[in-house]
Amino acid sequence: MTAIKSIALIAHDNCKLELVDWLNEHREAVSHCTLITTGTTGKLIEEATGLSVQRMHSGPLGGDQQIGARISEGKVDLLIFFWDPLEPMSHDPDIKALLRIATLWNIPVACNRSTADFIIHSPLMKHYVREQPDFSDYQSRTITPG
Repeated sequence: MTAIKSIALIAHDNCKLELVDWLNEHREAVSHCTLITTGTTGKLIEEATGLSVQRMHSGPLGGDQQIGARISEGKVDLLIFFWDPLEPMSHDPDIKALLRIATLWNIPVACNRSTADFIIHSPLMKHYVREQPDFSDYQSRTITPG
């Protein structure tokens, strides 16, 4: 059994400070993990917490999609995405795609502080083996024209 080792962190503008507060509160639990972030969120996290992060592009510039690609490559164990349900975002299709990929690949997702608290305090954080979906039938299917 392995621990959750890689956490993707994303937050909409109105939720970035809440994510920073959450990370400061759970610094010890996340300090042993690789933290992958979108650009602006990552910069704020580094400055406000001193935690080391791997920064992708800003969300609207493709960062959400970069994190989605990492999920499909098996390089993300947990997605924490503090999103603002009251604020429309220009890159909503990217966000929907990211959440779809996380669901497809069976990645735990926290979209708010309460869920993130439940996950980070779960004993499964240290001993979770995520069931890997098997898409071999899908990938080997035959497409018939017409």
